[in-house]
Amino acid sequence: MKTVAVIPARLGSTRLPRKMLREINGRPLVVWVYQAVRSSPLLDEVIIATDSQEILDACSKHSCNARMTSEKHRSGTERVREVSQSVDAEVYINVQGDEPMIRAEHIAILVELMRASEAPVGTLKTPAAPEDIANPNTVKVVTDLSGRSLYFSRSAIPFNRDGSQPSYFKHLGIYAYRKQALDCFVSLPESLLERAERLEQLRFLENGIPIYAAETPFDSIGVDTEEDFARVEQLLTNN
Repeated sequence: MKTVAVIPARLGSTRLPRKMLREINGRPLVVWVYQAVRSSPLLDEVIIATDSQEILDACSKHSCNARMTSEKHRSGTERVREVSQSVDAEVYINVQGDEPMIRAEHIAILVELMRASEAPVGTLKTPAAPEDIANPNTVKVVTDLSGRSLYFSRSAIPFNRDGSQPSYFKHLGIYAYRKQALDCFVSLPESLLERAERLEQLRFLENGIPIYAAETPFDSIGVDTEEDFARVEQLLTNN
């Protein structure tokens, strides 16, 4: 199964401006992500897809495979789909450019999910830490017994009405798509739920396209705030 990883890297982030080029030990954040993804032996190619000449130059300096994509894309999924138009693969792995703690084990679980099923879209979940449950910067996911995602939210789902201590799962910023799912995504308008939560994966669910979530014991840290960046910087420096 030919598998290509694409790392969308937009310079104009709003919550943490220019985070892709923020350096840790002399390497930009997006380079840390690229090198983490490259640690997987299951990928045929890894590509950073950006809309910024600055990011392209930084990637070249650190010998990362990168290419320029349209400035008009509204989401990382649209950027991955552009790459899929010229790079042939059976599965495209989308790793957010602000996920430097991604591990080869994450990719292995996701690749196995796509090999063992006909899921159009796959992703990962991990048990949520107590401090993440009410944190709107941490996306939560609930699934049915087969692993099919029922909903993603920045809120704490499920709601703990009677103090029964339900299981909470954090959604990790990594996806696997088949080409048909990517083509379908860009043909659909932004959905109401997607706009409300600012979560692009809800466009799939609202249009009846299933997303299956495999569980991993390994957490990750998406860099959305200064606190996230400081935490990641300490972990990567210590390692």
